[in-house]
Amino acid sequence: MNVPLVLTQFLDRAVALYGSKKAIFADDRAFTYEELNRRVNQLSHGLKALEVQKGDRVAYLAPNSVEMLEGFYGVFQLGGIMVPLNIRLKPEDYLFILNHSESKILFVDQELYHLILPVKDKLRTVEKIIVHYKDEATDETDYDLWLENQSCVSFDREILDENDVCSLLYTSGTTGNPKGVMLTHRNNYLHALTTMHHLRVRDQDVLLHVLPMFHVNGWGSPFYYTANGAVQVCMRKATPEKIFEALQKHKVSVMHMAPTVLNSLMQYYEQQVPTIEQDVRVVIAGSAPPPAFVTRVEKELGWEFIQVYGMTESSPLSTVSTIRSHLKDLPLNQQYRMKAKAGHQMIGCEVKVINEHGEEVAHNGSEIGELVVRSNGVMKGYWKNEEATMEAIRGGWLHTGDMANVDEYGNIDIVDRKKDIIISGGENISSIEIEGALYEHPAILEAAVIAVPHEKWGETPHAFVVLRSGKTLTEQEVIGFTREKLAHFKAVTGVTFVEELPKTASGKIQKIHLRNDYWESRGKKGRFVN
Repeated sequence: MNVPLVLTQFLDRAVALYGSKKAIFADDRAFTYEELNRRVNQLSHGLKALEVQKGDRVAYLAPNSVEMLEGFYGVFQLGGIMVPLNIRLKPEDYLFILNHSESKILFVDQELYHLILPVKDKLRTVEKIIVHYKDEATDETDYDLWLENQSCVSFDREILDENDVCSLLYTSGTTGNPKGVMLTHRNNYLHALTTMHHLRVRDQDVLLHVLPMFHVNGWGSPFYYTANGAVQVCMRKATPEKIFEALQKHKVSVMHMAPTVLNSLMQYYEQQVPTIEQDVRVVIAGSAPPPAFVTRVEKELGWEFIQVYGMTESSPLSTVSTIRSHLKDLPLNQQYRMKAKAGHQMIGCEVKVINEHGEEVAHNGSEIGELVVRSNGVMKGYWKNEEATMEAIRGGWLHTGDMANVDEYGNIDIVDRKKDIIISGGENISSIEIEGALYEHPAILEAAVIAVPHEKWGETPHAFVVLRSGKTLTEQEVIGFTREKLAHFKAVTGVTFVEELPKTASGKIQKIHLRNDYWESRGKKGRFVN
């Protein structure tokens, strides 16, 4: 008899093999896997009493916390669908997502309740709001009191099929409303098996939850670290100071984060030089960092740098940048360049880069095409949006919208989003390549490049730059620096100095806001003024 691939098995394994292990740390609290499982059963019983049934959507608006972690397994036991919400959205966004997903129950952290209050009366399907860490002024159900009143005996689970939807994740949606990505138990289960192998997850690991769990289930971390009985440290607010404190206190061995977060850790390390004795590996996804950045992480911090690539629609990871054994004799600088790429396909994933005719591009590191993926991780589709589903999945392949090339070793390098490619004088320019050059300047802390109109060339690159503390630069100095580092047609033609760059909750830079800022300023003085 075949055993269905359902995610509840992961916590079952942790309880059976690591039940008495202190494994979940959240602020000043600690839980064994047995204690976590009791809370999960209480949550399931409580949801059943609220008449949550198989297929019902249960939404969570919370930072990384034990309440968020136990939500995944507590909801799954009923066959419910978890709807994790991005904590950086506006009330109107929550109104759309909660109504569109037809969520029945909403769990919300007290710190974030003010984002729900303005739209509470417009929620059409939410029958109950339960608040984590509730204060006396909030007129909702207190989570701790509610949970305490529920039975902790083993929950009689719904019969689950591996093709049942388990989570509904809404993409950030740079244009129009966000789309709800339907991921199944099978999607997440097989993705977890693949990823725990490539990231070498083991029971000795101590994971610090830096990346928000609402972000594609925190890259599946509630699944593959739980399955292996690893220690998990929940961090409500991931500041550089608190991250280094956790590294020292809990002997953290692995973290997942965006490049911008790792960059902030590098700046903190330069100033404070904290002592970290254990081996640490950092798993990075997002815009490819320059090789010089990878070199600094591995040489100065002594941490292993692992670049991965994925997207919500593929559960999410499809490639990894680890150096394969037969390539370890290559010069170190070439290996660091490889580590900065998206890398090669993971087990169970088919990944290729195709031109406009659907043909694979040459493996020469220069021909650019669109990255497409076929794997067990590819979503079931977009919730209540068949048209968008058919546009994204064509001929069995997920079209990512990311433009890339492939080197002679089969390593994929993301050069840009389709919409971020700059076409200047008929030449395709990668904004990521320009950003990599800007990061080499010692006075530049962060940089983002967008296309702006140009009378002669159609469009040219424009940089938004954040300077390091105490440093100064002029626009002409930045332009000159890029002309030294790059072919002249790739050099920036204008610079905007800003205090910070707009980012998503996971740390990705939001270029849509930079474009909007630029266009708003054009009507005033032709360029954005701080």
